[in-house]
Amino acid sequence: MKTIYLAGGCFWGMEKAICLLDGVVNTTVGYANGHVDNPDYKQVCSDTTGHRETVKVEYDENILDLNKILGAYFICVDPTMQNQQGHDVGSQYQVGVYYVDEETFHFCQNYFEQEKQKHKKFFVELEKLKNFWEGEEYHQKYLDKNPSGYCHIGKLEFERIERLNEE
Repeated sequence: MKTIYLAGGCFWGMEKAICLLDGVVNTTVGYANGHVDNPDYKQVCSDTTGHRETVKVEYDENILDLNKILGAYFICVDPTMQNQQGHDVGSQYQVGVYYVDEETFHFCQNYFEQEKQKHKKFFVELEKLKNFWEGEEYHQKYLDKNPSGYCHIGKLEFERIERLNEE
Protein backbone atom coordinates (compact mmCIF):
# COMPACT_ATOMS: atom_id res chain seq x y z
CA MET A 1 0.00 0.00 0.00
CA LYS A 2 1.14 3.50 -0.84
CA THR A 3 -0.31 6.89 -0.02
CA ILE A 4 -0.33 10.23 -1.82
CA TYR A 5 -2.27 13.41 -1.09
CA LEU A 6 -3.97 15.33 -3.92
CA ALA A 7 -5.35 18.85 -3.68
CA GLY A 8 -7.43 19.45 -6.78
CA GLY A 9 -9.75 22.30 -5.93
CA CYS A 10 -12.95 21.17 -4.23
CA PHE A 11 -12.22 17.80 -2.69
CA TRP A 12 -15.66 16.37 -3.51
CA GLY A 13 -14.93 15.97 -7.21
CA MET A 14 -11.30 14.97 -6.81
CA GLU A 15 -12.28 12.18 -4.44
CA LYS A 16 -14.94 10.88 -6.83
CA ALA A 17 -12.55 11.03 -9.78
CA ILE A 18 -9.71 9.20 -8.05
CA CYS A 19 -12.09 6.53 -6.73
CA LEU A 20 -12.81 5.60 -10.36
CA LEU A 21 -9.29 4.15 -10.70
CA ASP A 22 -8.85 0.43 -10.16
CA GLY A 23 -6.43 -0.08 -7.29
CA VAL A 24 -7.58 2.80 -5.09
CA VAL A 25 -8.22 1.13 -1.74
CA ASN A 26 -9.35 4.07 0.37
CA THR A 27 -9.81 7.83 0.20
CA THR A 28 -10.30 10.42 2.92
CA VAL A 29 -10.99 14.09 2.28
CA GLY A 30 -9.48 16.66 4.57
CA TYR A 31 -7.20 19.63 4.96
CA ALA A 32 -3.45 19.57 4.29
CA ASN A 33 -0.36 21.63 4.96
CA GLY A 34 -1.86 24.51 6.88
CA HIS A 35 -0.75 26.17 10.10
CA VAL A 36 -3.85 25.60 12.27
CA ASP A 37 -4.32 22.35 14.18
CA ASN A 38 -7.48 20.37 13.44
CA PRO A 39 -9.36 23.06 11.48
CA ASP A 40 -12.99 22.72 10.50
CA TYR A 41 -14.47 23.51 7.10
CA LYS A 42 -15.60 26.99 8.12
CA GLN A 43 -12.09 27.89 9.31
CA VAL A 44 -10.48 26.55 6.14
CA CYS A 45 -12.93 28.53 4.00
CA SER A 46 -12.00 31.72 5.90
CA ASP A 47 -8.75 31.75 3.87
CA THR A 48 -6.69 32.16 7.06
CA THR A 49 -5.44 28.63 7.85
CA GLY A 50 -3.20 27.92 4.85
CA HIS A 51 -4.85 24.53 4.36
CA ARG A 52 -5.72 22.98 0.99
CA GLU A 53 -8.80 20.84 0.43
CA THR A 54 -7.05 17.51 -0.14
CA VAL A 55 -7.79 13.86 -0.80
CA LYS A 56 -5.68 11.25 0.95
CA VAL A 57 -5.36 8.40 -1.55
CA GLU A 58 -4.33 4.94 -0.40
CA TYR A 59 -3.64 2.61 -3.31
CA ASP A 60 -2.33 -0.83 -4.11
CA GLU A 61 0.86 -0.25 -6.09
CA ASN A 62 0.58 -3.77 -7.54
CA ILE A 63 -2.64 -2.72 -9.33
CA LEU A 64 -2.27 1.04 -9.79
CA ASP A 65 0.85 3.05 -10.45
CA LEU A 66 1.58 6.66 -9.67
CA ASN A 67 1.81 7.54 -13.35
CA LYS A 68 -1.88 6.70 -13.80
CA ILE A 69 -2.87 8.56 -10.63
CA LEU A 70 -1.09 11.70 -11.82
CA GLY A 71 -2.62 11.27 -15.27
CA ALA A 72 -6.08 11.25 -13.69
CA TYR A 73 -5.15 14.19 -11.47
CA PHE A 74 -4.10 16.36 -14.40
CA ILE A 75 -7.32 15.49 -16.25
CA CYS A 76 -9.17 17.09 -13.33
CA VAL A 77 -7.18 20.25 -12.61
CA ASP A 78 -6.30 23.40 -14.48
CA PRO A 79 -2.63 23.86 -13.52
CA THR A 80 -2.63 27.43 -14.84
CA MET A 81 -5.00 28.65 -12.10
CA GLN A 82 -3.71 29.83 -8.75
CA ASN A 83 -6.03 29.56 -5.73
CA GLN A 84 -8.94 28.64 -7.99
CA GLN A 85 -10.54 25.70 -9.78
CA GLY A 86 -13.78 26.19 -11.67
CA HIS A 87 -15.99 28.63 -9.79
CA ASP A 88 -14.24 27.89 -6.49
CA VAL A 89 -11.89 30.69 -5.42
CA GLY A 90 -9.64 30.87 -2.36
CA SER A 91 -6.35 29.48 -1.10
CA GLN A 92 -8.09 26.29 0.08
CA TYR A 93 -8.63 25.45 -3.63
CA GLN A 94 -4.96 25.75 -4.57
CA VAL A 95 -3.92 22.59 -6.41
CA GLY A 96 -1.02 20.52 -5.17
CA VAL A 97 0.46 17.08 -4.74
CA TYR A 98 1.84 16.22 -1.32
CA TYR A 99 4.17 13.27 -0.87
CA VAL A 100 5.33 11.26 2.13
CA ASP A 101 8.47 9.57 0.77
CA GLU A 102 11.42 10.52 -1.43
CA GLU A 103 10.65 7.94 -4.11
CA THR A 104 7.25 9.54 -4.68
CA PHE A 105 8.82 13.01 -4.67
CA HIS A 106 11.32 12.12 -7.41
CA PHE A 107 8.67 10.47 -9.56
CA CYS A 108 6.33 13.47 -9.19
CA GLN A 109 9.14 15.92 -9.84
CA ASN A 110 9.92 14.24 -13.17
CA TYR A 111 6.23 14.05 -14.07
CA PHE A 112 5.77 17.74 -13.22
CA GLU A 113 8.70 18.75 -15.44
CA GLN A 114 6.98 17.12 -18.39
CA GLU A 115 3.61 18.61 -17.47
CA LYS A 116 5.08 22.12 -17.14
CA GLN A 117 6.15 21.99 -20.79
CA LYS A 118 2.47 22.00 -21.81
CA HIS A 119 1.59 25.28 -20.07
CA LYS A 120 2.80 28.89 -20.01
CA LYS A 121 1.88 29.10 -16.32
CA PHE A 122 2.06 26.25 -13.84
CA PHE A 123 0.88 26.67 -10.25
CA VAL A 124 0.66 23.10 -8.97
CA GLU A 125 2.41 22.74 -5.63
CA LEU A 126 4.69 19.77 -5.06
CA GLU A 127 5.53 19.60 -1.38
CA LYS A 128 6.19 17.14 1.39
CA LEU A 129 3.08 16.52 3.47
CA LYS A 130 3.39 18.57 6.67
CA ASN A 131 0.01 17.69 8.16
CA PHE A 132 -3.40 16.34 7.24
CA TRP A 133 -6.60 16.75 9.19
CA GLU A 134 -9.58 14.59 8.29
CA GLY A 135 -12.60 16.55 7.06
CA GLU A 136 -16.04 16.33 8.56
CA GLU A 137 -18.03 13.14 7.93
CA TYR A 138 -20.55 14.87 5.65
CA HIS A 139 -17.71 15.68 3.21
CA GLN A 140 -16.55 12.05 2.91
CA LYS A 141 -17.78 10.52 -0.40
CA TYR A 142 -19.98 13.61 -0.73
CA LEU A 143 -20.86 13.16 -4.40
CA ASP A 144 -21.84 9.54 -3.82
CA LYS A 145 -24.25 10.69 -1.12
CA ASN A 146 -25.35 13.74 -3.15
CA PRO A 147 -25.17 12.76 -6.86
CA SER A 148 -26.45 16.13 -8.05
CA GLY A 149 -24.01 18.06 -5.84
CA TYR A 150 -21.80 20.74 -7.33
CA CYS A 151 -18.52 19.66 -8.89
CA HIS A 152 -16.07 21.57 -11.08
CA ILE A 153 -15.05 18.26 -12.68
CA GLY A 154 -17.46 17.30 -15.45
CA LYS A 155 -18.85 14.09 -16.87
CA LEU A 156 -16.28 14.03 -19.69
CA GLU A 157 -13.38 14.13 -17.22
CA PHE A 158 -14.90 11.29 -15.19
CA GLU A 159 -15.29 9.24 -18.38
CA ARG A 160 -11.67 9.90 -19.39
CA ILE A 161 -10.49 8.69 -16.00
CA GLU A 162 -12.58 5.52 -16.22
CA ARG A 163 -10.90 4.79 -19.57
CA LEU A 164 -7.49 4.93 -17.89
CA ASN A 165 -8.38 1.58 -16.30
CA GLU A 166 -8.32 0.03 -19.78
CA GLU A 167 -4.79 1.20 -20.52
